[in-house]
Amino acid sequence: MKTLKDAQVGQTVTVLRLNGAGPVKRRIMDMGITKGISIYIRKVAPLGDPVQVSVRGYELSLRKADAEMIEVG
Repeated sequence: MKTLKDAQVGQTVTVLRLNGAGPVKRRIMDMGITKGISIYIRKVAPLGDPVQVSVRGYELSLRKADAEMIEVG
């Protein structure tokens, strides 16, 4: 199982599944991250948190804990 946290800078990945439940999963979906969407990894902060991505034409920063809940392929 590969998560968004494991993806490398410059890589484009596709969301396969969202893990987690309740408000956390809802918040990720509200940001536009849903199954089948492509995500481009723009950069990762020096300590690995947060991860900056491009999704649906806009830039987004995700905490490492949130990025772990997003399975990609």
